[in-house]
Amino acid sequence: MVIQPYTCPDFTSGVNNEYNQDSFITIKNQIIYRMKKNLKHLAWAFLALPLAYSCGGGNNSSSNVDDKAAALDTVKKCYTSTFEGDSATLNLKITDSTKVEGDLLINYAGKPQNKGIVRGEFKGDTLFVDYTFKIGDGTNEFSNPLALLNQNGNLKMGVGVIETTLGRSYFVKGKPINFERGKFEFVPTECK
Repeated sequence: MVIQPYTCPDFTSGVNNEYNQDSFITIKNQIIYRMKKNLKHLAWAFLALPLAYSCGGGNNSSSNVDDKAAALDTVKKCYTSTFEGDSATLNLKITDSTKVEGDLLINYAGKPQNKGIVRGEFKGDTLFVDYTFKIGDGTNEFSNPLALLNQNGNLKMGVGVIETTLGRSYFVKGKPINFERGKFEFVPTECK
């Protein structure tokens, strides 16, 4: 279709009304043509966007190297502890030698078990984690902070003053954590 130059017709006079309608139709057709052409370009752009995003610059080998480096920086450690009739199992995945994630299972004698996850980090020789757990078969989740002192490869659980603000529990700053009063001392064991 050839686009012709347009001169504004005079619709106010009654002369040559047929010409004026033809000019109006020509303008309308030009507008529709341009809109369709622009929509085609827009459609191609949207189709090309996921392809460009998935290619990631064409260099996937660096991400494989990063994955291998991350795997080398991750260490898995497992611990067990017993105290009187109670027992506990702690499985940790330590990343970058400070960040920790894992699970903790505590079996109290004569009570339902506490089972949940721990997330936190080492600060010096002390591991600070948030323990999010469920009691027995219950559906309610609870969360408590835990502090574990690394002594000769063992992790000794500490006892401290806990405060809760806006639903989040934490150790009170300035109040000491007593690792001598702690119930569990976790000793390294083979991971299963």
